[in-house]
Amino acid sequence: MRKLAILAISLAGIMVMGAGKVDDPLTRPIAPESSKRWLAPQPPVRLHGRTYLVGFGGLNVALIRTSAGLILIDGAVPQAVGDIEAKIRALGFSIKQVKLILSTEPHFDHAGGIAALARDSGATVIASGPAADVLRQGGGDPDDPQAAWLERFPGVAKLSVARDGEVIRLGDTAITAHATPGHTLGSMSWSWESCEGKECRTIVFAASLNPIAVDGWRFADPRHRRFVDAFRGSFATMKGMRCDMLIASHPLEGDAGRVARLMKARTPNPFIDPNACRLYAGRAEAALGKKLAE
Repeated sequence: MRKLAILAISLAGIMVMGAGKVDDPLTRPIAPESSKRWLAPQPPVRLHGRTYLVGFGGLNVALIRTSAGLILIDGAVPQAVGDIEAKIRALGFSIKQVKLILSTEPHFDHAGGIAALARDSGATVIASGPAADVLRQGGGDPDDPQAAWLERFPGVAKLSVARDGEVIRLGDTAITAHATPGHTLGSMSWSWESCEGKECRTIVFAASLNPIAVDGWRFADPRHRRFVDAFRGSFATMKGMRCDMLIASHPLEGDAGRVARLMKARTPNPFIDPNACRLYAGRAEAALGKKLAE
């Protein structure tokens, strides 16, 4: 029996390393120094209605409760999976209740934990078409402006593709996919309606619009025109979206204080700002303009 148990563990790809430590290939740490900053502790909190934040001081992860199960948006880095699942439990739910995992972008800091979260939950992962190709192979897109900086991450085996403008439904909840390429060509933002009593707000979980690239990669290079055009289209999309509350894939300046205030008092909700998406796009547009000028 013992031999069979050891064989089963081996086949699962998980090795017991002594002293209770487990080596799980899907949760091995990535970029530990950067992750220390991204994974700054943050308690789980109900943002509005049935929407919760289960992420960290430097990486947002959202959870939406529907009548047919839970929806998770993004998965942080692999080593964050245990904390995300613990926060889900702290809210009174189980990772097994997660039915869908939506991805904003195929970078290791946002998608690195998705494979483990999908395995633990059995959820279907949904991403844009360009992102799905990169997620399956666990990164490694040579055309990415940040390619030389990016770590590989566990590939996601089972994926569904969402088109721009497609509405994803789970139970009584509808989430709209918004293609917002630029930071990556597969970046996707997501929006949905959240209600507290008769008060309803549109929440947007926005993919990064940060025009960042490795040294020597120039946005003004004619060969990179598609990225500039993609960004400009995404800025227009973000500015034109209905947006009462914004969750950025990396928390914005002041978000930590907003979370702290929300945990003390639910009204007025410090995240409500109908101008948030326009300001978010405007700051990124100015940053791109600076890059082009340089």
